[in-house]
This record gives sequence, C-alpha cells and structure tokens, in this order.
Amino acid sequence: MKRFIALALLISLSVPAYSAEKAPVLKAGAEQSKVKKVKPQKNKYEYINLAWWQQFNDEYLNDYIIQAMEKNKDLKIATLTIDEYYQNVIAQRAGELPSLQAGFMPGYSKIIGPSQGGFGLPIFASYELDIWGKNHNKTTSVRKLYEASILDEQAAYLSIASAVGATYLNIVKLDALIDFQEKIVDLRKEIFEIMSVSNAEGLISTSDLVKSNQSYISGVTDLTDLKKERTKLLHQLAVLTGDSPNNIEEYKRSDYHNVAFSGNIPEYVSSEVIMKRPDYLKAEKMLEKAGIDVKIARKEMLPQLSLGGGVIFNSKYFDSLLTTSNMLWGLGGSIIQPFFMGGKLKANLKIKKIAYEKSLKNYEKVNLTSMQEVNDSLVSVNMDKEKLAKQKKILELEQKDFELTKLKYAQGVIAKLDLNQMEENLLNVNKMVYNSEFDCFVDYISFYKAIAAQSL
Repeated sequence: MKRFIALALLISLSVPAYSAEKAPVLKAGAEQSKVKKVKPQKNKYEYINLAWWQQFNDEYLNDYIIQAMEKNKDLKIATLTIDEYYQNVIAQRAGELPSLQAGFMPGYSKIIGPSQGGFGLPIFASYELDIWGKNHNKTTSVRKLYEASILDEQAAYLSIASAVGATYLNIVKLDALIDFQEKIVDLRKEIFEIMSVSNAEGLISTSDLVKSNQSYISGVTDLTDLKKERTKLLHQLAVLTGDSPNNIEEYKRSDYHNVAFSGNIPEYVSSEVIMKRPDYLKAEKMLEKAGIDVKIARKEMLPQLSLGGGVIFNSKYFDSLLTTSNMLWGLGGSIIQPFFMGGKLKANLKIKKIAYEKSLKNYEKVNLTSMQEVNDSLVSVNMDKEKLAKQKKILELEQKDFELTKLKYAQGVIAKLDLNQMEENLLNVNKMVYNSEFDCFVDYISFYKAIAAQSL
C-alpha cells in the first residue's frame, strides 16, 4: 500500500501545474500611450450628464430618461456583462497562485506479500514559476476585456439616453403635426362641403368637386399615417423605458408649444473630444490586449518551470493515520521545453500578430468614424438651424398674408373658400416650421451622443 501511494506521489510531482496569467499594463504599439485603468461608475447618471436634458424645458423628458436608466433591459445586460468579465479576471488570476489539493483514499491492495487494507490522506501542492511574466500577461489580457465591457456599458447608457430623448421629442413633434393636420382635414372637409353646394348650383364643375374630395381623403390618409407613426414611437418609448407597450395611453408629454432648447451648441469643437468617447477608448483597450496576446504567444515557446510537492499519510488503521511514522513526502520540479508541436506555436504567434494588425486598423477606423460623427452632427445642427430661421421668416410672412386675407373676407372682397385655402397654407407652413424645429432638437441629441456628453 505504501509503495503504491509513493508511486502516485512521484507521478504527481512530475506533472507541471497549469496556471492563468497576469502582467503589468503593456503599451499596445510604439505609437500608443499608456491608457488608465477603467473602473465601473457607481453613479450611472454621471455617464449621461442628466442636467443637460433639463435644457429642453420639458417636465416629462427627464422622468422618462431616469425610468430607462432604472429599467431598460439592454442596460441591465451591459451591467451583468461587466460582472461576467470581472469573474473571468478572478478565475484567470487564481491560476497565478500555488494550487493545493487534499483528499481521502481508503483502499485495499496487494503489491508484495499478503493483501491488506488501509487509509491514505494525500496532500499535493504545485506552482508554476512565472519567470517570463507569461502568467501576468494572460491576466492582463483578460482584464482588458473587463475594462472594455465597462466602456461598453458607458456607451450603452449614452445610446439609451439619446434614444429615449430622440423618441420622446419625435412623439411631441408628431403631436404638433397631428394637431395641425386635424385642422387641415377640417378645412378640407369644409371646402368640400362648400364646393358640393356650389356644384349642385352649377357654379363649379364636377371635376373641381372630385379634386376637392381627393384632397380631403388625402388629408385623412396623411392624418392616419401620422397617428400610426406616433403609436409606433410610443411603443418604442415603452420598450426603451422597460415598460409594456400596452401602457402607452398613460404616457404624458408636454405641450409642443412649450418645448424649447435653452442650451448652447458650439459651432466648432476640438478634435480631442473623440479621445473620451467610449468606443474610442475601447478600441485602445482592444489594441493593448492584442499587443499583450502577441507577447503571450512568443512566451509560449519558452521553457515552463514548475515546482511540486506532496505529503501522504498512509496507515492500516484510521486512528494512527496522522502520525509521522506513516507519512510519505516528496518535493520536486520540472522544466518543459516544447520542441516539436507540428507548427502550432508558430501558427498561434502569426494568428496573434494578425489579430493585432486588425485591432490597429479598427482603432484607426474608430478614430476616423468618431471625427466623422462629430463633424456630421455639427453640420446638421448648423444647417438645420439656418433652415429653421428661414422657415420662420416664411411663417411670419404667411401669417401677415393670412391676416390680410381675413380682413378682405370681413370686407366681403373674397369668399369663404378663399379664406379656407389661405388658412390651410398657413397650417402647412406651421407644420414645416415645427417639423424643422424638432429636427434641430434631435440634431442636438446627436451632437450630445457624438461627443459622449462632454463639456455640455
């Protein structure tokens, strides 16, 4: 029995221990600067700069954003993903420490001499000497994924807040468009009724009556489309805020006349703003990870040094199991150098180098697309503001024209039909202005998202 257990001890000492790995922060490339470690934000509202949203002068907008921060399912998933990657770091880091195993081995054997029963209490320890820093590098590589998941969470909060804000404001815009469209439909109905009477009296042709009816039906169809679009956006808002779409009838929103943006959107911003965007920072993290993985692949070709030891208490009787006279112990080590693995190690190194090149190209791509998104948002803001200013001048002129038309109608110079047609023109211009004004609000949100809510 003792010889059998001693043989098991020797075998255990000759097997190298496997461990995970950790390394100091490594620069991903010659041009890359060292990036600070990223930690989860305890107050998630700091991700989104909640005070900025108050500048829309809307009493309900912030409430919907807060509800989304608390209940949105995508945000819950992003937070759970951080926890998952953190546990991966712990699991990988655990392999850096010595391993210790113990057990209990009752048995019956016959090696030399008569057969006999007994008890064994083996305790084994092993440790891989990380003289090349490979184990540290592996843990650092996993930590980069953990830090990237934190940046993904930040991006998710910005994205959800922007989606809630844009969806809500588009709903309020549709409230305005539907309000004006309902008035247009009423006017067209009245025009159709007047023309029906005129046609019956032979004052207008049937062709004009048909066109009037077509215009009325077209207005009703447009109104239906607007209501359908608003309902779909309300469903979207419900999902964003973690609520059931069945509850949209309870959703409150401000009067479109009162919504206004009191903040200031700059005409130009420094290109440095992109360096704080979560997608840019994540691309840096993944580039650093790829550089570390290349080092790990190189170190896999170096010898692996391991230490191991064990103690076995062996006795025929349980009450004398832990005595020193029944103890076997051993201590040893191993050096393992891979010589031939069918090209596996070289192929793995090439794979990691290719992955590094891909990460570098992705980093450059994110750099360019980030600048594009910031520039695009600024162009949209400036151009749409300019368009809105011109449309407001058109509205002002149209309003004056309508006032003159009302005066002419009061004096009996023109008919009610002419007045209705002028009022419809005024309503259409109002629709155009409100549509452009709320498009500007959405542009502001796009700019907010593009610069990751910085300096706002």
